[in-house]
Amino acid sequence: ARLMPNLFSLEMWGGATFDVAMRFLHECPWDRLELLREKVPNIPFQMLLRGANAVGYTNYPDNLVYKFCEQAKTSGIDIFRVFDSLNYIENMKLGVDAVGAAGGFIEGAICYTGDVADPSKTKYDLEYYVNFARELVDLGVHSLAIKDMAGLLTPRAATMLVGALRKEFPTIPIHVHTHDTAGTGVASMLAASAAGADAVDAAIDSMSGMTSQPSMGSLVAALKDDARATGIDMAALYPLIEYWESVRFSYAAFESGQKSGSAEVYEHEMPGGQYTNLQFQSTSLGLADQWSQVKKAYGAANRLLGDIVKVTPSSKVVGDLAQFMVTNGLDEKAVREQADSLNFPSSVVEYFQGAIGIPFGGFPQPMQRQVVKDLPVFSGRPGESLPPLDLEAVMASLKAEYGESTSETDLMSSVMYPKVFEQYKKDLETFGDVAKLPTRAYIEPMELGEEIHVDLERGKTLGIKLIAVGQLHPKDATREVFFEFNGMPRAVIINDRTAQSNKVVRPKAIDTAGGIGAPV
Repeated sequence: ARLMPNLFSLEMWGGATFDVAMRFLHECPWDRLELLREKVPNIPFQMLLRGANAVGYTNYPDNLVYKFCEQAKTSGIDIFRVFDSLNYIENMKLGVDAVGAAGGFIEGAICYTGDVADPSKTKYDLEYYVNFARELVDLGVHSLAIKDMAGLLTPRAATMLVGALRKEFPTIPIHVHTHDTAGTGVASMLAASAAGADAVDAAIDSMSGMTSQPSMGSLVAALKDDARATGIDMAALYPLIEYWESVRFSYAAFESGQKSGSAEVYEHEMPGGQYTNLQFQSTSLGLADQWSQVKKAYGAANRLLGDIVKVTPSSKVVGDLAQFMVTNGLDEKAVREQADSLNFPSSVVEYFQGAIGIPFGGFPQPMQRQVVKDLPVFSGRPGESLPPLDLEAVMASLKAEYGESTSETDLMSSVMYPKVFEQYKKDLETFGDVAKLPTRAYIEPMELGEEIHVDLERGKTLGIKLIAVGQLHPKDATREVFFEFNGMPRAVIINDRTAQSNKVVRPKAIDTAGGIGAPV
């Protein structure tokens, strides 16, 4: 707030971060947003809205998308970057209308794929992107965003695309987003700026590069004393670089191991946000030594699906099909020849049913017929036929389960991610507010003799010191762990999840129809 007051925005919410906050950090995404809004009152906050999918991976009733945007605006979001994973205008319309009704700034995103600078790639040419931008402008967006998920936008392509949009829409702000997967991100953003872009996305240097965004420091330095200078003080950037470097060190265990960028992204076109996730998933499926084949299969899967725009959730469809192909030893030709008899992943079947929308140019035939067979196919916006959700009934149910303190934001979290929210509430009941723990203490076990300090509230700090870890009790795989809390001894019994136990645990019968207790 003090060092970077002239930023256009901070993209800090929505998209995958909503799910991740509850699922992995055991924190409320709304609390994080509202706390940040309190700490940063002077810079516009920006979120990623997946059109008709809001911040989820499925279709929601229209009234829920409207209510979600209203609550997001109330909690602190200013700019809503609305996109659809297939650039399907009907899905976009719902998101745009919902943000408009909430009073938010509508940034209509054009998801970029292909290469407008390559004459041989004719599906997604300049005319396609300008026509789609016209449709967004007709919907009433306040700005246009070029969302280059995979980092495919070369400097020449950036010059051509931004130049064409600027010529067509001389007064509408243009915002460009890319990933630095191939290492050309800084050059592409400089080219976009020169062609007339008003804002470009960048990451703090210590968090930039590879599948992240291009370096902010590099862009600031490159434009210094230029007519399009950013106005950002390099000296103000240095402490932020150092801070985020230390934060990244704290999360080193979760790094992907990627050492450099790679120009092969121009071949497989995998989004930066998916690259490391798919790599981890492939490892868990036993495909770690076949990662190069998975990347190659990703490009083939994209062609089988009709050469589509790839971003959540459409990118998941491509990734699922690629892993399916490698696991079963199938190449592109084999899939086409055996499509009638293959048991495709559910996401692929749903895609061909039109469950996430209709891709530009339609579905490839006969592939769609072979995959869908006798299943129903959507002819328009998938969520259009969903009945309104009774939000009052859902709130009443939540209050019955969790108490009268259940908030509107709890309601939104629950309807977006029911199972994730339920587990989050269980974790909160078991562990309390873990957001107050120091990062390292949350991620890794404390060392013997280590002491940490937890700020429970203003003026109330708890000192926690690990004194000893007791012997393993083999019957139930538990240990007694000894602490000092502000100098007072405390002991807790914990389950050692790394140990094996001979204890047989019989779940308690649930108080519902069909719940049967164990006989002994």
